[in-house]
Amino acid sequence: MDNRQCVGTSLISEPPAPRRSRRVLRRVLVAALAGGLVAGGVLVLLPQERQRQPRTVRPPAAGPQAQAPVLTGVTYGVPAALPGLTALIGRQEQRVRARPRDARAWAVLGSAYVERGRRAGDAADYPRAERALRTSLAVRGSRNAEALDGLTALALARRDFPAAKEYGEQALKAAPKRWSAYPPLIDAYTGLGDYKKARSTLEKLMELRTGPVERPAVMARAAAVYRDRGWREDAVAQLTDAAAAARTPAEQAAWLAGVGQLAWERGDLPDALRHFEAAMRLDPDQRAAPAGRARTLAALGRTAQALTAYRAAVARRPDPEVLLELGELYESLEQPQAAEEQYERLRAAVRQSMAGGVDEELLIGRFEADHGDAWEAVERLRAEWRRQPGIEVADALGWALHRTGEDEEALTYATAATDEAKGGGVRSALYSFHRGMIEAELERYGPARRYLEEALRINPYFSPLLAPLAREALGTLGEPPADELPEDHL
Repeated sequence: MDNRQCVGTSLISEPPAPRRSRRVLRRVLVAALAGGLVAGGVLVLLPQERQRQPRTVRPPAAGPQAQAPVLTGVTYGVPAALPGLTALIGRQEQRVRARPRDARAWAVLGSAYVERGRRAGDAADYPRAERALRTSLAVRGSRNAEALDGLTALALARRDFPAAKEYGEQALKAAPKRWSAYPPLIDAYTGLGDYKKARSTLEKLMELRTGPVERPAVMARAAAVYRDRGWREDAVAQLTDAAAAARTPAEQAAWLAGVGQLAWERGDLPDALRHFEAAMRLDPDQRAAPAGRARTLAALGRTAQALTAYRAAVARRPDPEVLLELGELYESLEQPQAAEEQYERLRAAVRQSMAGGVDEELLIGRFEADHGDAWEAVERLRAEWRRQPGIEVADALGWALHRTGEDEEALTYATAATDEAKGGGVRSALYSFHRGMIEAELERYGPARRYLEEALRINPYFSPLLAPLAREALGTLGEPPADELPEDHL
């Protein structure tokens, strides 16, 4: 393969402003907005935002019993239903207008914006969230744990793991016995590649006494850490128990979608499909399940159904990750025009996401490496690695370097992504495939064969484009020579 034949249209070639200028502009805007908060300018912004993006139906007021699960979801990180979030936002906007010095009301409003933006895949809610949360801090001061929790969640939604770590540690210091400070901090440490701190923080969380409301969310967080350590059975057990103990359909759907994702990662397609469909029945606004179902249908060879499912998912929410998956499915079906249509929608979705402050450098780098300018991918991913060196970034950077022909350096990052001693221990078919291809290019045929086989053993359906390449590469490598075979094979 000529690795330099990957140059094409850049993912964000429109508009053509340099990346550095966009980042500086974004920082200036955020600083200006934060300054406006302290001056109380947010009070004028709320009505204007509602005029720019009107709600066609005003949700009816819910009673205290109906409101409780939504408020718990916002303040404690338990998944909440999307209609309830919108209703809560409407109530909190009225409250802060009536009581502009109510720090908790601002914090709940900001956290609700974060959760709605995350659930709906709409980054437009994130600047609103930041203004509300910073107003809460300005009113109450730096030991405002609820506002700090919200800012941590906002940073995670924007993939800004250094900021999430900073706010999360402040929140924990302000209220060390408050369990809700621990899960987002675990995510921040994971995003930064600090798996030792992620595990120790989980241990502290598990030592806290939690009630029936909080316990499923704690089990779900434990499942994520176990999955990163390669303990899949333990992760499945924790998520299954969390789903059984869930108190609302939205919460149960979130945990079932997680079980479906774990089943997908190990190539168990019937189990994955069953859990994704169950999640969708419980919560039609579930975001991960529709894409997971479409991905699974494609792997099962039910291509027409998969395309229908993908199109329905991106018609409702044009998620950049899902648009990339759909484009690659079209490529695997040798429909380049349909694939390019999805990539064009992907470019628009990425620009919209970045306008809300989301760091999309990892996604851009992955796209450019395989479908655009691999040299651009390397530049972006190097900067991302310096800022937040997680396993996902290591894998993407290693692959981008391979695509530019820099295989010796690529192997360093591919090793970081696949070596249990250096990373979190996660077993990823994609990471193993990338390392196997890099090893093959370096003529290290034994390791190449081992990692390519491992990729297909972990999940034979991991990608409609790359899984066939893995099988083809293995066929090219052929059987291992006798001196590479284990003793029990001889």
